[in-house]
Amino acid sequence: MKHIFYFLLAIVLLLFAYVVFRLIVRHDYTTRGRLSTLSSSLQLIVFIGFFSFPYQFNPPEWTWFWKVSTSSSQGLHLAGLVLIGIGFMGAFGTMAWFGIKRAFGIYIDGLKKAGPYQVSRNPQILGGYLLVIGASLQWPSLYMIGWTLMYAIIAHWMVITEEEHLLRIYGEEYEEYCSEVPRYLLARRKKSRASA
Repeated sequence: MKHIFYFLLAIVLLLFAYVVFRLIVRHDYTTRGRLSTLSSSLQLIVFIGFFSFPYQFNPPEWTWFWKVSTSSSQGLHLAGLVLIGIGFMGAFGTMAWFGIKRAFGIYIDGLKKAGPYQVSRNPQILGGYLLVIGASLQWPSLYMIGWTLMYAIIAHWMVITEEEHLLRIYGEEYEEYCSEVPRYLLARRKKSRASA
């Protein structure tokens, strides 16, 4: 019964995330050129729902990501803690560097290509993914595999919606940036038109 509930709840969360990112947020970007307070709040609700998801399905003693006890081996536990730490710094450090209003799509003042955005177009997403993988290593289970896949899907919907918006605003400058910096990580850099 727990498996069926997990599956149904995952579908509801994914459907809600799709509606938020691919319909509501996309509509705001197209009609307003930025996000409304409502669409920013809905995005936040998606991620709060996502990050609270494993608390429903993992052992009761799994209270916090940084809890010392774990169900995994000592090696996985240590690797998980390292990934959580790096992910936390990557996600929230980049968000603080970028600016909270800009990170939530409320404030726009030019295409940012410096700092962590020279390595990845989405360093907050990468940080979040490391955090999710680290937590999954702390309490490995089929539920956590599903949780990790949900993050990949939800984050990707958010990213492609933002990319459509940035392409509309910055056009050729954004296309060139995309050709030089990978969406996530580890893609080969192409020569820009200016250096070709």
